[in-house]
Amino acid sequence: MAVHETLTTVLERDAETIVAGWVTRLDAEIQDGRIAGAEVRDQARKLLKLMSTAAAESLDAGSAAWAPVRGILDDISRTRAVQGFTSSETATFVFSMKQPLFAQIRAVVGDDPAKLAELTWTATELIDRLGLHTVASFQKTREEIIKRQQEELLELSTPVVKLWDGVLALPMIGTLDSARTQVVMEALLQRIVETGAETAIIDITGVPTVDTLVAQHLLKTVSAIRLMGADCIISGIRPQIAQTIVHLGLELQGVTTKATLADALALALKRSGLTVTKVKPA
Repeated sequence: MAVHETLTTVLERDAETIVAGWVTRLDAEIQDGRIAGAEVRDQARKLLKLMSTAAAESLDAGSAAWAPVRGILDDISRTRAVQGFTSSETATFVFSMKQPLFAQIRAVVGDDPAKLAELTWTATELIDRLGLHTVASFQKTREEIIKRQQEELLELSTPVVKLWDGVLALPMIGTLDSARTQVVMEALLQRIVETGAETAIIDITGVPTVDTLVAQHLLKTVSAIRLMGADCIISGIRPQIAQTIVHLGLELQGVTTKATLADALALALKRSGLTVTKVKPA
């Protein structure tokens, strides 16, 4: 019997035995509460069935015949990544198949060492390639999750607040880089369009340092705001930042700056023809 025929027979006939040994080796993973044992058994059965069908056509795990196998591994990897498993734990799902599969191969082959070695090597190559595919798929999913989380954090860290009718404020916290500047401009310009605001205040009290690059990003944002027909005030210019700007020879020409957000709001209200007065108690 040819190698692929023997391997197919083992995968089909001894599927339940392999699954039982496989799940036993995965007990630590099953019992940690992140995934049910019944779900792991179901995934193992489906994977073995697809592997059996693919092995009947080809022993190349990268061929078209193995596309359904790679597909289910992609699904499993994505699920594991979302559930908080590590890449090592995810790969273990595939690699734990080796011992029970090899045991069944030995039972079928018997005393033929040459055929046993050939079948074991073939099965090892297949499982190793599937394991590596699982790790690659897991890492891709994790990168997508991290990228999405970074985008969400950027949006959360750049909230546009309506302080008064016609006055918006954008409190900046942390380092201002090119990617964040783009998010800032998009969020602020969109809010200007939605509210028809006449003044936008960018508060940099929470920005630790201001260098040439940060100043350029601020100027780009101010220019974009002016193109939308609104005025811009930069607040939060602390003494250290003022000294840094002077030391670097940076010129914020035409940009109104204030020491605090309160000062900037008072100026914005004044430009709108409004004044804030203290009401005397009755």
